[in-house]
Amino acid sequence: MRALLRHNAAFWLFLVTPKCLLMKAEVMGSKSGRREKPKDAFEDTDGLYDPECENSGAFKAKQCNGTTCWCVNTAGVRRTDKHDADLKCNQLVRTMWIIIEMKHAERNAPLNAESLENTSFLTPHYIFFQYENPYITIDLKQNSSIKSSGDVDIADVAYYFEKDVKGQSIFHNNAGLNVSIDNEPVKFEKTVVYYVDEIAPEFSMKSLTPGLIAVIVVVVVAIVAAIVVLVLTRRRKGKYVKAEVINFCSWCMCGEEVDQNPETF
Repeated sequence: MRALLRHNAAFWLFLVTPKCLLMKAEVMGSKSGRREKPKDAFEDTDGLYDPECENSGAFKAKQCNGTTCWCVNTAGVRRTDKHDADLKCNQLVRTMWIIIEMKHAERNAPLNAESLENTSFLTPHYIFFQYENPYITIDLKQNSSIKSSGDVDIADVAYYFEKDVKGQSIFHNNAGLNVSIDNEPVKFEKTVVYYVDEIAPEFSMKSLTPGLIAVIVVVVVAIVAAIVVLVLTRRRKGKYVKAEVINFCSWCMCGEEVDQNPETF
């Protein structure tokens, strides 16, 4: 796997086109998404758009589509709700951690974790592997304090790699990445990318997906229903106890009347 992952290493380390410019080129061409994730990790739910880029190739902090605008991180991923053109994005927040989670197809035996540990296409302090059958998780970590001016940004590397895995390779005419571990080919069924920024994203409830909102509604309804049942059960139990007390008292009173009127028997 090492050799196959390194097949573009020279390009990734020295000649990588910034993600912002690459996305812009893709849009122009078209015109003519285990272990517990960090609590602030989020996915790119918008996909490809025509970005505004700085002369350096970096994303501008504020991106717009007509009169609709939003703020992005250094990976170009939206990190706020969408607003009108008056939106202020004071800074381009750095993405310090990118998690690439790949699910491989069913195999007769799990992959060799040691082979994964010995695989790297970046310097060791930038990339980490974890294997939990059937998931391979690649962590790219690079905060502003350890990134030098000559280093490739992890957002660019993650974008190239994601396209390779999904069969949209920039270098091989959409041939995709042929991954092999211990001389055995590995096929991937699903790839998801999560982003963690140095500053937490600013999403409101309005930006939640309909599926997540539905789950929240179901949970709330279930809790309310449980409370109602508990209250009704306690009330009925209280009435039952009260009725027993009344019946007992009535029996006692009847017994006294019987004792006072023995002729009735």
